[in-house]
Amino acid sequence: MPRLTSLDLSHNYFSGFLPDVFGNLSNLEFLDSSDNKLQGNFPESIFTLINLSDLTLSSNNLSGSVDFYQFSKLQNLVHLDLSSNKFISLTSDDNLNYTIPNLWALHLDSCHITIFPKFIGLPNLRQLYLNDNKLQALPKTIFGFLNLHELGLSSNNLRGPVSLHQFSKLQYLESLDISNNKFLSLSSNNDVHYTISNLTHLDLSSCNINDFPKQLGNLQKLKKLNLSNNKIHGDIPQWFNNVGKGLLDTLDLSHNNLTSIEHLSMGNLGFLDLSFNFLQGNLPIPSFGVGLFLVSNNRFSGHISSSFCNASSLWILNLSHNNLSGHIPKCLIAFPNLVSLDLQMNNFVGSIPNNFSRGNSLRSLHLNNNQFQGRLPLSLTHCKQLEILDVGANKINDKFPNWLEGLLELQVLILRDNEFYSAIYSFNNKHPFPILRIFDVSNNRFRGSLPTTYIKEFKGMMNVDFVSAKPDYLENGYFNYQESVMVTLKGVDLELVKIIITFTSIDLSRNMFDGEIPYVIGELHSLKGLNLSHNKITGPIPQSIANLTNLESLDLSSNLLKGAIPLPLADLNFLEVLNLSQNQLVGEIPRGKQFDTFSQDSFEGNLGLCGFQLSKACNHDKGKLPQPTSSSNDKFGFSWKPVALGYGCGMVFGIFMGQVVFLTGKPKGLVRIFQARPKKQAKKTRKRAYQNQRRVN
Repeated sequence: MPRLTSLDLSHNYFSGFLPDVFGNLSNLEFLDSSDNKLQGNFPESIFTLINLSDLTLSSNNLSGSVDFYQFSKLQNLVHLDLSSNKFISLTSDDNLNYTIPNLWALHLDSCHITIFPKFIGLPNLRQLYLNDNKLQALPKTIFGFLNLHELGLSSNNLRGPVSLHQFSKLQYLESLDISNNKFLSLSSNNDVHYTISNLTHLDLSSCNINDFPKQLGNLQKLKKLNLSNNKIHGDIPQWFNNVGKGLLDTLDLSHNNLTSIEHLSMGNLGFLDLSFNFLQGNLPIPSFGVGLFLVSNNRFSGHISSSFCNASSLWILNLSHNNLSGHIPKCLIAFPNLVSLDLQMNNFVGSIPNNFSRGNSLRSLHLNNNQFQGRLPLSLTHCKQLEILDVGANKINDKFPNWLEGLLELQVLILRDNEFYSAIYSFNNKHPFPILRIFDVSNNRFRGSLPTTYIKEFKGMMNVDFVSAKPDYLENGYFNYQESVMVTLKGVDLELVKIIITFTSIDLSRNMFDGEIPYVIGELHSLKGLNLSHNKITGPIPQSIANLTNLESLDLSSNLLKGAIPLPLADLNFLEVLNLSQNQLVGEIPRGKQFDTFSQDSFEGNLGLCGFQLSKACNHDKGKLPQPTSSSNDKFGFSWKPVALGYGCGMVFGIFMGQVVFLTGKPKGLVRIFQARPKKQAKKTRKRAYQNQRRVN
């Protein structure tokens, strides 16, 4: 029987301790027990596996200290990965002269390391990763690893000035990441001429850098440079174009204080991120081979130049949140490799081009908050991979585009704040919108019954997704580029910068829908937000809504609903926002759980209701003191007054409401923000008063 040389135990949720004795495994060369739940100290028995060349124990709960001297017993060890554990310290006796001669890669990310040993004999080490630890100073030990090719020290507590000159000792170094630390400055000695001759990747993001480091001019082979999330201000200096000597293809200068890029040469840049600065004037023209061109959240103005048509290799183009105007060049729509086009929050006019080609690669299209008119282009049906379509807050005048229901990958459809009209009915596809998660057609002129045909086919809102400790976001896979959409909560526009895939909502508010709420709506078990307010909906509140156990926001206000509030609604444990005001409901308000946390604002305007939340007590509740009333001053006839906030454990809408509370000055205890940012009201706010008055009339 052949002896075991390879053992893979990864991703099996094993718990407990590693065995003290590995038995007859002396020939073992490969051992992988990563992504389990192993705990306790590092076992001595590992060091009996003298033929081991690859050892991976990452992503467990191992703790205690690790003595690197012990690893010298494993003379054949080439790859060691202990990352994502809970080690207290790394130890080594400085008086012992030892080496681990063949170790090529050492991964110690996320291990709570505070001090790196002063001596570890690793003459052939090429990869060293110490990211996400608690180091406070650059370990001098690393400058003795003369064969090092890759070094990661990001997300530590490294402080004080640091000089790239220090790393010039590592002549073979190709990749250096010292991002997200607390450096006071990136110092240099102008009298010292040095070069890190082979460095191709350098990440200095989030390092408190105030100026462009002149040391960068010595990096002649640099291909990728990240200076994002610093405090660099002013103009890009002319000498900066010497960085990489024309080899630079990836440059990230986002989230700084730049005001001009006059001297920046596009050269061979394939990735350029200038977003979140203070750049103004005309848009820079991307080079022919650029793949990602991100200039959002600046102050660029004017039209999109026809020269953009030369950048036919674009994958992602983001020009959002600027002052751009004019028409969209048709060439942008026709780029064959374009995956994401984001033009939201500008002043573009005219109709949306109708030349989406067959077989295109488009996955997301953001055209919201502009001044587009006319109809939606039928050629959108060629976008078979489309996941996000947001054309909200424009002046589009069209019937509901039921022909979009054939886009089987569509997850987000936002048509809000336009001039869509008529009834919403299916195009007779067998399974329309099968994985849709966000459906927002609010503030239009839709009429007729609620779209029951669609609601019963929203499979993406029916199955409760497994919620992991680390949430998943909707992204397109290119450089972890995150998509964003605009959402509206009580008249406040918010941009959801990261779309969590478990967020599901339906917003049909501010239209002219009539008829009853379909009972089938209770099958959308994943639904977190439901807004049917400001319509002409009649009939009772269906008891099936109580089946929406993940619901965090429910707004049925300003309709013609009748009957009693179903008692089972009180069992919705995650419900944070409830508004049933301005209807014709009768009877006693249910008691218990979340319902006891809602105030009179959730129920007022229903003359037949009674309960301790209202000033009108029920017959058996006459001894209760009435609750004080409040006044409304909202320009649309509604305000925060009808919105009651429960104190439950809702997640997504709790986060949203936290941002709204922050913006409007409401109770600060409710503020929970996860990268949502308010719309630029001074420039972008749409005056909806006229539209809403027209709809009411």
